[in-house]
Amino acid sequence: MTAESPAQTVQRLFSLLAEGKSAEAAALFADSVSFSIPHPPGIPWVPEVDSAQGMRTFFELLQTHVQAKEFDLRQIITEGDDVVLIGRMVSEVRKTGRDIDTAFALHTTVQDGRITRYHLYEDTYAVAKAYFGAAG
Repeated sequence: MTAESPAQTVQRLFSLLAEGKSAEAAALFADSVSFSIPHPPGIPWVPEVDSAQGMRTFFELLQTHVQAKEFDLRQIITEGDDVVLIGRMVSEVRKTGRDIDTAFALHTTVQDGRITRYHLYEDTYAVAKAYFGAAG
């Protein structure tokens, strides 16, 4: 059996998340993870993460607080172990019923079949507006 490419591993991550399988998704991560999601203070679904267990906590918090509505993956860029996904996503904040509509870039790194980096860049103003109701 041939090992998965880094892009295939990342695509499998999103398939598992779409099915609500947080534990299985977290199992794709290494013991040590570089995690970064810049976000406004007070957003409850972005914990401190540095491990596969932390990723599971993140995915479970995300499912608790946010309902995915649209996920439009527009481009996957791979170079060596790095995989960058570019697209647009719409999610509803369960607490407020407001949508987060944002373009995103996700930089991941896969080493020895495990994800070691998860850095998400999105419109933090859109996140704040949907969660806190900031004037637009």
